[in-house]
Amino acid sequence: MNGDDKQDVDDALVPRLKLIEDQPLATRAEAYAQMHDELRDVLEGGDVHRNA
Repeated sequence: MNGDDKQDVDDALVPRLKLIEDQPLATRAEAYAQMHDELRDVLEGGDVHRNA
């Protein structure tokens, strides 16, 4: 990931977090869990595939 890619991720992350924070608790928890899974897959190189 180069500097431009990191900036794109940062630019997308903040609005997404704000959107999640505005949701009811149950929906927010599910959205955070989904985001966690997505970020973990990116950090692990996308080599982890789980059945949902």
